[in-house]
Amino acid sequence: QDNSFEQFIINYCNEKLQQIFIELTLKEEQEEYIREGIEWTHIEYFNNAIICDLIENNQTGILAMLDEECLRPGTVTDDTFLEKLNQVCATHQHFESRMSKCSRFLNDTSLPHSCFRIQHYAGKVMYQVEGFVDKNNDLLYRDLSQAMWKANHSLIKALFPEGNPAKINLKRPPTAGSQFKASVATLMKNLQTKNPNYIRCIKPNDKKAAHIFNEALVCHQIRYLGLLENVRVRRAGYAFRQAYEPCLERYKMLCKQTWPHWRGPARAGVEVLFNELGIPEEEFSFGRSKIFIRNPRTLFKLEDLRKQRLEDLATLIEKIYRGWKCRTRFLLMKKCQIVIASWYRRYA
Repeated sequence: QDNSFEQFIINYCNEKLQQIFIELTLKEEQEEYIREGIEWTHIEYFNNAIICDLIENNQTGILAMLDEECLRPGTVTDDTFLEKLNQVCATHQHFESRMSKCSRFLNDTSLPHSCFRIQHYAGKVMYQVEGFVDKNNDLLYRDLSQAMWKANHSLIKALFPEGNPAKINLKRPPTAGSQFKASVATLMKNLQTKNPNYIRCIKPNDKKAAHIFNEALVCHQIRYLGLLENVRVRRAGYAFRQAYEPCLERYKMLCKQTWPHWRGPARAGVEVLFNELGIPEEEFSFGRSKIFIRNPRTLFKLEDLRKQRLEDLATLIEKIYRGWKCRTRFLLMKKCQIVIASWYRRYA
């Protein structure tokens, strides 16, 4: 019920993860259709980049203003920080405060004067401003680090490497918020170099009990996880896409013209294959480098046909092998019979 600085930076991390989820799924999905020259009706979806900017912008972001308050000389309190937020973020559509220049929330009794509210991707969250400045400015003083580094115990000395006189840095240590922001940026950079797979877990109830399904809770999770938008984009587009070469290699045994070898461009081979199988034209599209299949049922049909064809090919190989083995044995027996008969006639 009471959200402070810790929950604020956790929700900031969740926003960044949601942002990269949008970048790597919804946005990339639609951009791929454009790259491949596929006819496509663009689907609008909410991009939470505006919320991330509200928090992490280097000039007007909440974290930047919090750091500025921590470094500012004079009397600095949580109230002065909130006052600064009310001045800078007053007109932002995802920031809400009773004391801001914007009078939209002046009569909102659900929002205390000492709090501000952010409309996150997952919904609105109210933060109690008390403790923000102290928690962000939670620094380990230099003289304490030096005292710990001089300890005789090796473990304590290893825990405070910044106390080493040879590594003394006269710069002010970074705040907790700036450290967390740098860590999140490193995480995002690392994720963008990978090919992540997303698994969305849905809690059926808050009791962690079996056989209880809370429909309202599940619907709420589906909305704030962005699954509805993801499903809308997926259903409006193509469920499966694959480069022409591996597609032809996987399904070429389904067509006599492409089996066992296709002489020509891979795209032409895929066209011949799909025409031979009689797949409706509305179920697939040819891109510049990939084949796009709209309905999963079409893919399941291809897989079933391939499975049956592999069984037929295995039967054919087994039949040929058994025929070769029996003929080889027959020829050997015939040769032996001729040898025995010739020797018998010689002594008869």
